[in-house]
Amino acid sequence: MNKTRLKTRIDVANKKRKADLVIRHASIVNVFTKSLTTGDVAISDGVIVGIGDYEGVQEIDATGMFIAPGLIDAHVHIESSMVTPQQFSQAVLPHGVTTVITDPHEIANVSGTAGLDFMIKDAESTLLDIKFMLPSCVPATSFENAGARLSAEDLAPFLQREGVLGLAEVMDFPAVLRGDDAMLDKLLLSRQIDGHAAGLTENDINVYGSAGILTDHECVSKEEMILRLERGMYVMLREGSVAKNLHALLEGVTEQNAHRCLFCTDDKHLDDLIEEGSIDYNVRTAIKRDIHPITAVSMGSLNAAQCFGLRQKGAIAPGYDADFLLLDSLEKFTIKEVYKGGKLAAQNGSYVGPLQNKTDASAVQDTVRIAEFSASSFQIPMGNSTKAHVIGINPNNLITEHLIIETPVVNGSFVSNTDKDLLKIAVIERHRATGNIGLGIVQGLGLKNGAIATTVAHDSHNIIAVGTTDSGIKAAAEAVHNLKGGLVVVQDGHVLASLPLAIAGLMTEEPFDAVYQQLKKLDESLLQIGAPTHFNAFLTLSFLSLPVIPHLKLTDCGLFDVTSFQHIEVAVVAE
Repeated sequence: MNKTRLKTRIDVANKKRKADLVIRHASIVNVFTKSLTTGDVAISDGVIVGIGDYEGVQEIDATGMFIAPGLIDAHVHIESSMVTPQQFSQAVLPHGVTTVITDPHEIANVSGTAGLDFMIKDAESTLLDIKFMLPSCVPATSFENAGARLSAEDLAPFLQREGVLGLAEVMDFPAVLRGDDAMLDKLLLSRQIDGHAAGLTENDINVYGSAGILTDHECVSKEEMILRLERGMYVMLREGSVAKNLHALLEGVTEQNAHRCLFCTDDKHLDDLIEEGSIDYNVRTAIKRDIHPITAVSMGSLNAAQCFGLRQKGAIAPGYDADFLLLDSLEKFTIKEVYKGGKLAAQNGSYVGPLQNKTDASAVQDTVRIAEFSASSFQIPMGNSTKAHVIGINPNNLITEHLIIETPVVNGSFVSNTDKDLLKIAVIERHRATGNIGLGIVQGLGLKNGAIATTVAHDSHNIIAVGTTDSGIKAAAEAVHNLKGGLVVVQDGHVLASLPLAIAGLMTEEPFDAVYQQLKKLDESLLQIGAPTHFNAFLTLSFLSLPVIPHLKLTDCGLFDVTSFQHIEVAVVAE
């Protein structure tokens, strides 16, 4: 900001000039005093410059309404919406989200620095304020094959880019515990470091804190949450499409500790964002669970701003960005209008802001490269054993069970059995055509016939497929390859529905409302092959390859036991 602009703001605040915009007669949600206050809100040059009695070039009578700060998603992977930052912006602004802190590690695992560059460039033209944390673990572990590898040296130049705040979730806790040089180099890049403390012990949290890691979004219980708060961490209460921890964690929120609690979505599907909401859902849920409405608003705004050092965001006060909401009801948190930088961005649930030109995505396309395979490539030899290590699904939870189950065996190999809900699952390396195929057995997906496959497979994003027959798995994987990435549902060798994701196999440039319609068709086809209705099969499948979340997962190198942090055989060897 130059001297002329600063003087203009001061003159408007001092009532020597009219404000660009004045909001009159609204009740102000004051997140500093946790009270409702009154006064005209004056805005100049996209910034709130005063509260009191002001005149404006434009004036809005908000009698009977509430003015609240714009919401902040403290941790989100935009790629999980399967649309670009531009389209994501249009989808979430109507839900009152004016700022997000994003970790682009999904596309980084596929396309490396080219992926980071694409996301940052595409975000520059959005009305939504998109801040970045740099991926700390690409690849997530050394037990799989990703499309890229990012060192501290690779990440350092991006810290000079506008909107880059620090280092994203540190998932490789063993590397932190050992004090590995490569990890230490990354930790020293920034003072702002996000955590990923899934399943960590009390002493592990001590190690995290000593390493300068400030946050965690992986809590699943009140007890875990309180431990982290007592150790000085910020806790992000997550409500995504698979990981739904909000209700359990709200039990631990009090007026005494709420200032260290933030809201995040982490990974949320586009259809859930549209139908359920984003951080606005978290705020409404908190209010319903007897959290004071202004405390809930603070958790969705000021707390995140303070955690990430965004000193001009998260409040209705002089000197703060004019990112705000006009609410019809504070108790129900019903959003009438959303303003970003003092400009109307959304009204009555629809985006009304400017449209942007597409960003060149050529550097992050054509990323699906696989070696040839046949149906026989998916055989799981059992030797003399009939017992197997099986991935057990926990609906709407990233944590899986490590089951040992008697399984059907024919000619020495496992065969899928829909009556027992035991299905074959495969992870096919798709970045360098190595020919790696990891095989396992999953219980709980419930498919009755057919197969599904996707290149959205956290975090290395190889092809992951599951089906009732080997030929069905082969057909689904081949269909995804032909799409150059995406989601497919196959029955009897024919594609019932698909969603092409040409950008890194993760996102599409298509308008978000068109993508929403394609997702609805995928949902219909999932029902046709007998998928469950109480959780999303694609979303659940996409996390079964994430070897940093307990307990049993599958990578392109095979079945992975997260507890022992090593690969294991599918067949249980008799002792």
